Amino acid sequence: MAKLHGFLPTTRDEMNAAGISQLDFILITGDAYVDHPSFGTAIISRVIEAEGFTVGIIAQPDWRSDHDYTRLGRPKYAFMINAGNIDSMVAHYSVSLSRRSYDAYTAGGVPGKRPDRALTVYAKAIRRIYGPEMPVVIGGLEASLRRFAHYDYWADAVHPSILADTGADLLSFGMGELQTVEIVRRLAAGEDIRQMRDIRGTCYLCPPEETPWGAVQCPDYEIVARDKKSYAKATRIQMDNQDEVSGRTIIQRQGDKMLVQNPPMRMLTTEELDKVYDLPYMRRWHPSYDAAGGVPGFQEVEFSIAHNRGCFGACNFCSIAFHQGRRIAVRSEESILKEAKLLTTLPNFKGYIHDIGGPTANFRHPSCKKQLSQGLCKGGKKCLAPTPCPALEVDHTEYMDILRKVRALPGIKKVFIRSGIRYDYMLAGKDDGFLDELVANHVSGQLKVAPEHCSADVLDCMGKPHIEVYREFARRFYAATKAIGKKQYLVPYLMSSHPGSTIKDAVELSLFLKEHHMHPEQVQDFYPTPGTVSTCMFYTGLNPYTMEPVFVPRSKEEKAMQRAMLQYFLPQNHRLVVKGLKMAGRTDLIGIGPDCLVPPLPEEKTGGRPGPARKPAPRAAGKTARRPAGNKKNRKG
Repeated sequence: MAKLHGFLPTTRDEMNAAGISQLDFILITGDAYVDHPSFGTAIISRVIEAEGFTVGIIAQPDWRSDHDYTRLGRPKYAFMINAGNIDSMVAHYSVSLSRRSYDAYTAGGVPGKRPDRALTVYAKAIRRIYGPEMPVVIGGLEASLRRFAHYDYWADAVHPSILADTGADLLSFGMGELQTVEIVRRLAAGEDIRQMRDIRGTCYLCPPEETPWGAVQCPDYEIVARDKKSYAKATRIQMDNQDEVSGRTIIQRQGDKMLVQNPPMRMLTTEELDKVYDLPYMRRWHPSYDAAGGVPGFQEVEFSIAHNRGCFGACNFCSIAFHQGRRIAVRSEESILKEAKLLTTLPNFKGYIHDIGGPTANFRHPSCKKQLSQGLCKGGKKCLAPTPCPALEVDHTEYMDILRKVRALPGIKKVFIRSGIRYDYMLAGKDDGFLDELVANHVSGQLKVAPEHCSADVLDCMGKPHIEVYREFARRFYAATKAIGKKQYLVPYLMSSHPGSTIKDAVELSLFLKEHHMHPEQVQDFYPTPGTVSTCMFYTGLNPYTMEPVFVPRSKEEKAMQRAMLQYFLPQNHRLVVKGLKMAGRTDLIGIGPDCLVPPLPEEKTGGRPGPARKPAPRAAGKTARRPAGNKKNRKG
């Protein structure tokens, strides 16, 4: 079969131009079509193409009619469907459930080009149009994080597995390359997809009498939907079995069927990951989007390089551990250098590589050798929090060497790191070599880090290190910055209303911000998305590892007060802050003294009607903590 050149076909005309009468596989996605390895559809489609099959792309079909679903005809083997790079509900709604007016993964940023719960809508349409005999595989983030019965924040209810909702034959969870290759090979060999029950990294539904032996069972969907303790127990079982070495098959009854999750697929080897990134991506959006100005989400990654996958930091509010896994996969130095050289040849390249990173930029090795033979620790144990595990092995040598070689390439002026640094991992090293190198060469004026909060109780619920670690990192960062005569600043990500956070904790955080002269321009409220431990805490009010109660701020007013505390200096927040301080019993912070957060309300000062709003306090020079504009889609540690 002739290898296709350029973009994969999206229309009949493009199929005809490539000499294709029927495609082997058709991928449907909720994103605009961008052929770049930061987009899951691009990776999976190119992986299938590399196996010798023809592949077509239906991007953001109009779900209100059947026409778009049929524009490429009937595939020879299967439809493969994803909702896009991010969850379609997160793409559409803010944490306050307000409809968003911008979609970074759509041409021109135009909202509304995909339906709510896109994966379910697309899969049901394919089933209706092509019948039950057409093989349907679902994957991507929306499928991966909803593979079990899960709490749905937007409906405020527990939903069954998305596999039951969609009627698909298989669900591929995780990054997907290896299971996709096995699925397409076996379909091409004539195997019935309904008999593919042994592929790691996949889920399927079967009659209860066909349930495999030796699986660990979660409480049934009907039980977790009405009993929060059972939901918490199910969450722990699911989280404890997401390691390729120690993870077991998990089952959970969904009505009259049994959901079976096979153990996770193994991580790609370095050689395999190199091959994935060496596939013939066009590295731009499809030309049909030119008139709309292109796809904004692509511009954020156009000149960035992903060097790793996975995150053993495993913060409780982050979905990465449940999707990509806690094991680290890395590309070789040669592969990274090859991509860096390629970037220098692209027409819009100005000499700046925006990132060499991944879920956590400075991870290139397992956290300890035990992972390789025994698997990752279970029971909620963290490699880094609340303190580094004694078995933790810290090594930045290889990463520093890669950064040095990339920035020495002809045509490259600067290499930045913007995807997130685990400063606790950095501080656990033997010296400040990586910190010094980072400060000297890889910070673009501001470095994003994620302390998230300052209260020890809240940080324990988050699975994050205590604030003393951030204080020490900040001290060393500013000392190193001063030593080389630069003006560079930390941009701390902060989160309000996370499970465990009381109004007193919010006051503690506002005092921390005042102490450090931080005036965050944006504040991230906790967003209860499927597939995280923190979402389990939000729904159940329980820590799934201890079964102890966890306070959860639920009312709109309390969440608004906690958010206002992080921006206590804004005039529009004055009344909420005063109310919150009174609730917390901290009226000593209401006044005009240097230790106060806000002055009294105007009517409390005069006994009369409210006066004019107070102007915000002046920002301390050089200490302003600015959160970059735009929506933060996937929280990282």
